[in-house]
Amino acid sequence: MSNKLRSKNKTKKFKAADLPIELKHVNLDAAGIDIGSDRHLVAVPVGRDEVSVREFGAFTTDLYALADWLKKCAVTTVAMESTGVYWIPLFEILERRGFEVKLVDARKTKHVSGRKSDVLDCQWLQTLHTYGLLTAAFRPADEICVLRGYLRQKEMLVQSSSMHIQHMQKALQQMNLLLHNVVTDITGVTGMSILKAIIAGERDPKALARYRDERCRNSARTIAKSLVGNYRQEHVFALTQAVELYEFYQAKISDCETAIANFLAIQVTQTEDEPPPSQKNIPPRQRIRAGVDLRSRLFKLTGVDLFSIPGLGADTILIVLGEVGFDMSPWKSEKNFASWLGLCSGTKISGAKSWIENLNGVLIALLKHFAWLLPA
Repeated sequence: MSNKLRSKNKTKKFKAADLPIELKHVNLDAAGIDIGSDRHLVAVPVGRDEVSVREFGAFTTDLYALADWLKKCAVTTVAMESTGVYWIPLFEILERRGFEVKLVDARKTKHVSGRKSDVLDCQWLQTLHTYGLLTAAFRPADEICVLRGYLRQKEMLVQSSSMHIQHMQKALQQMNLLLHNVVTDITGVTGMSILKAIIAGERDPKALARYRDERCRNSARTIAKSLVGNYRQEHVFALTQAVELYEFYQAKISDCETAIANFLAIQVTQTEDEPPPSQKNIPPRQRIRAGVDLRSRLFKLTGVDLFSIPGLGADTILIVLGEVGFDMSPWKSEKNFASWLGLCSGTKISGAKSWIENLNGVLIALLKHFAWLLPA
């Protein structure tokens, strides 16, 4: 008998009980859902029903039917991909029904080889979740999701508002009114006063320069020189609409800040004490929103004076809290938190070198190869 045959006979046959933990079924009652805009494909373990894969619509009644079918199939945990915003209604319904729902990053989910289809996707998700190979994305408590919704709505309004500032600057430039050269911010006190006077029909540069705020660095004479221009009708019309739209968005931003302040006012506090005296002078514009001192309010909610962190104001602190919440227990240490934020360098190593070292090597080789293109 040859050595090759002997090695085949000596091959150990593993039993199911001998498999490593990575290859064992961890979640026996797992389901996988492929999320779509108009339909959802759901896969459950084989044998739980006549069919193991079913298609459901995206209407609310269909989502309730989906949850009922999962209960009928004795499913306890569900994995779904974070596809756009289509997953949110189903996620919330399944959580209310008592399912353990894992939201998975679609970029980290490998599809099964072969022809791609939604049926294969949901079955692959169900298989991976059965073996415990999927990691759920972080999602804070439901009340923090409410705060996050207000903050993201405000961010969208701020972006839209800034777009109309650019429209103002474009209209001024077309009229050769170089107000942005003499005023730091055209949406400040001086800038808005001058813009509204122009919209009202004022064309005299000296009269417009009288709207200068006393804190403005440039003199009224310099401002008047910048306001000599070509006041064409179509450009003034564009400026008028840009200013109106900017003020409209500012009003909606103020409504968002009021909603955020009202939401924070009804949250459970950890302490009734006021924050300790700060070593730095925190101006009101960094801590006051909708007439509420957020430094005091957030200290009562968290028990920590977050405004003592250098460089952070009310808006930045609220964004962080809206994304991670008030509870930091999901992260074992500050290192884990920094890694989750994406602030750590990569750890991928190939040939005993990190990917950054390999990339630098490739760039240097390319520069040497094309060195003859560079000027002498």
